Amino acid sequence: MEQASWVPSSVDLGRPSAARMYDYYLGGSHNFAVDREAAKSVEQIFPGMSGAARANRSFLRRAVRYLLSQGIDQFLDLGSGIPTVGNVHEIAQQTNPQARVVYADLEPVAVAHSTALLANNPAAVAIQADLRDPDSVLANDEVRTTLDFDRPIGLLMVAVLHFVPDSDEPHKAIARYREAMAPGSFLAISHGSFDGVSQDGQESGEQVNAIYRRTDSPLVLRTGEEIASFFTGMEIVEPGVVPLPEWRSDSDDAFISAYAGVGRKA
Repeated sequence: MEQASWVPSSVDLGRPSAARMYDYYLGGSHNFAVDREAAKSVEQIFPGMSGAARANRSFLRRAVRYLLSQGIDQFLDLGSGIPTVGNVHEIAQQTNPQARVVYADLEPVAVAHSTALLANNPAAVAIQADLRDPDSVLANDEVRTTLDFDRPIGLLMVAVLHFVPDSDEPHKAIARYREAMAPGSFLAISHGSFDGVSQDGQESGEQVNAIYRRTDSPLVLRTGEEIASFFTGMEIVEPGVVPLPEWRSDSDDAFISAYAGVGRKA
C-alpha cells in the first residue's frame, strides 16, 4: 500500500487507530480505509457513535470555558487526538489571546497535523508523548517552555482514559501529574462506561471491545465509581462526576454511556 506524502512513515496502514476512528466519527478527513472499516463496524453495533463523539467534544468545550472562567490560562491536553473543529487553543485563545496550550498524543498522525495547524501559533505546541509516562511528559522541553508549572494549569484527559488499562497504572500516572501541578489547577476527565446499559447493550459493548482490540488502543470501560476515583486528592467541582451530557450542559447532547467531571487541586 502506497503511503501518502503527509502520512508519517511510522504509521501502520494495516492496523486501525482509535484516534483516527474518532476523527472519522467526528467527520474528519485524517483517517484511512482500515480506520473507516473498523469505525463502520462499531457504528453497525452502536449507531449513535458519531453523536457520542460529538458529545465528548461538547464536554471538552464546556470544560475549557469553565476553566477559563476560573482564571486558567494554560492547558495540557493529554491524548488530544487529531485536530478538528473546536480545538482547545481555539476555544481558549478566543477568550484569552494569551492562553497557552500543549497537545500531547502518541498517535503520529495526530501530532503531525496538530503541528501543521499550530505552525503560526507561538502559544500552542504539539508533542508526541505517552500520557502513561508522566515523568517523560513533564520533563519535555516544549512542555516546560510553554507551560509554567508554578502557576495553575488545566489538565485535560477527555475520552482517553478508557484506552488505558489498569495494568498501565492510570491512577499512579494521574497522581504524578497532580503532584506536579500548582494549587488551583484543574483536571477534566470524560470516560466511557457500561453503567445504566442493558444486558443486550453490554453484549453489544463486548462486540465493540473486540473491534478496538484490533487497534493500538483496546477499550476499557469503567463504572462511575471507578471513574470518580481518578479525582482522588482533588475537590470535585459541581455538579460532580455525572453522566457526560449532564455536566454543565448547554445543548441537547445525544445519549452517551460515559461520565464526566472536573476536579480542583486545593
